[in-house]
Amino acid sequence: MQKERPFVITIAGFDPSGGAGLLSDIKTLEQIKVMGLGVCTALTLQTASQCLSLEWRSIDEITKEINVLMSHYPVSVVKIGIVKDAGFLGEIIKAVKVCNPDTKIIWDSVLKSTSEFTFFNLETLPILRNIIDKISLITPNYNEYRVLKDNGLLSNGNSCSVLIKGGHREDRLGTDVLVEGRNEILLEPTNGDFIYYPKHGSGCVLSSAIAGELAKDESLEIACRKGKLYIEQFLKSSPYLLGTHS
Repeated sequence: MQKERPFVITIAGFDPSGGAGLLSDIKTLEQIKVMGLGVCTALTLQTASQCLSLEWRSIDEITKEINVLMSHYPVSVVKIGIVKDAGFLGEIIKAVKVCNPDTKIIWDSVLKSTSEFTFFNLETLPILRNIIDKISLITPNYNEYRVLKDNGLLSNGNSCSVLIKGGHREDRLGTDVLVEGRNEILLEPTNGDFIYYPKHGSGCVLSSAIAGELAKDESLEIACRKGKLYIEQFLKSSPYLLGTHS
C-alpha cells in the first residue's frame, strides 16, 4: 500500500459533466496530493447549468462500500456531499464512525443546486439535532446557513464547526466565516478582491480541498485558508461554468 499520500473518502453524487460531486472531488484531491477514494450516493443526469434527474443508491450499498474501503485503507477524513435526508446522512456517519471513531467528517450541506434542483428533504431537518455533533465541519453557503440556523441546528458552542461561504452574501461578497465553538474567524478574499467567474460545483471543490488539507494534518483554520486559496484559483480558471484544476 502506498504511504506517500494520506487517504480521503468522498461520499457524493456522480455528475457526468465532471463539474461537481465525485469526479470533481477526486480531481481536487489529486491536485493537492491526496489519495482520493469514492463512494457514490446518487446517479445524476446533469450539465454545468442544470440537473435533469437523480436516482438515489440504497443506503445498504453505500454503507457496505464505506466498510470495505475503511477496513482496507487508513482513512482519516471523509467528505460527504449530496444526501437525500437526515436519516440517510446519519446512517453514513454511523458507518464511518463504526470503522474509525476518530475520523473527521466534513459535510458539504447541499440543500439545493444553484439551478434550484432540490436534493435534501428539508422536512427531516429536526433529525439533524442528533447527528450534527458527530460532524467535524459543515460548509453551507449563506442561504443554507440561514436555513440550518433558523431550524435551531447551529448555535454558539456546538462541537461541530461551520464554514459559512460568502459567495451568496450581498455584503462583504467573498468573505467566508469560520465558526469554531464561540470563535469566529473572517477569511477575506486574497488581495481584498473577489473577481471570479461563477462555477458549477464550487462547493464540492472547496469542501474536498479542505478535507485533503485536514488529512495532511493541517489545523482546521489553515485547512480552510488553503481551501479558500484553491477555490479562488478554480473560480478564476476559465470564463465558463466548468472550471479547470491546476
